[in-house]
Amino acid sequence: MEKTKVAIIGSGNIGTDLMIKIIRTSNVLEMSVFVGIDPESDGLARANRLGIKTSHKGIVGLVEMPEWEDIKIIFDATSAKAHHYNYSFVQKYPDKRIIDLTPAAIGPYLVPTVNFEDSIDVKNVNMVTCGGQATIPMVAAVSKIAKVHYGEIVASIASKSAGPGTRANIDEFTETTSLAIEKVGGADKGKAIIVLNPAEPPMVMRDTVFTLSEQGDREAIRASIHAMEKEVQKYVPGYTLHQEVQFDDIPEDKPVFIEGLGWRHGLKTTILLQVRGAGHYLPEYAGNLDIMTSAALITGEKLVS
Repeated sequence: MEKTKVAIIGSGNIGTDLMIKIIRTSNVLEMSVFVGIDPESDGLARANRLGIKTSHKGIVGLVEMPEWEDIKIIFDATSAKAHHYNYSFVQKYPDKRIIDLTPAAIGPYLVPTVNFEDSIDVKNVNMVTCGGQATIPMVAAVSKIAKVHYGEIVASIASKSAGPGTRANIDEFTETTSLAIEKVGGADKGKAIIVLNPAEPPMVMRDTVFTLSEQGDREAIRASIHAMEKEVQKYVPGYTLHQEVQFDDIPEDKPVFIEGLGWRHGLKTTILLQVRGAGHYLPEYAGNLDIMTSAALITGEKLVS
């Protein structure tokens, strides 16, 4: 079967890891061009050693290359600000689609295990954030059983796995993830917090998900969460529940105040996750980056299948 040619813009950690994943694991996607803006970057040097065409002139250089004509999918692993500029070029070409790994959120949010079918015909899809990819499936799993009033996630990542792009986009991270908890996860109100953990040796990504929902069948909620864990593991094997799911009653006579929602009572569900990376290019502790590249890869493969 002929593979679909793709390009990656962004020669940092995320872009380079995605390139390695496509080369090593994809049966339907073919790396055509790897693009950056720093001619001395390790990512571009690695691509050259692997025999992949490269450009250090960003999207402008990519569009000028002869390979551009045959490329059908562009993965953008730059920054939220740069994505707006990059998409201004891509949108002029009706035969090309872009998968956005930044928090720019020009296109609709996409979490492969939750709402892929909604984005089949969309030209620009947004992969939310690393925290969103890890936690929104779990908010959605609870939402399948009981109406979720509030979803809060805390993503703790190794400081060493947060490069300049991640650090520059922290505000966009919290805003994009919060909105996606609502639009994709199904919560009335969402909140996201990111923690850069400076521990040595670096710790793997840990995520805590809190939901406040209507009362529901606890065993059904637990089963839905475990089923979602298995779905995510199909493309992120290192995605696991770190502890068993915990439930607490918030009684009607002792409600909690949630900004934007007022006083609420119901069932509090706590889900504790760990994400260990595959170690293709990045260290295993960088599960936050691995889940983004893995989610983008499976999305690209589904779009052309």
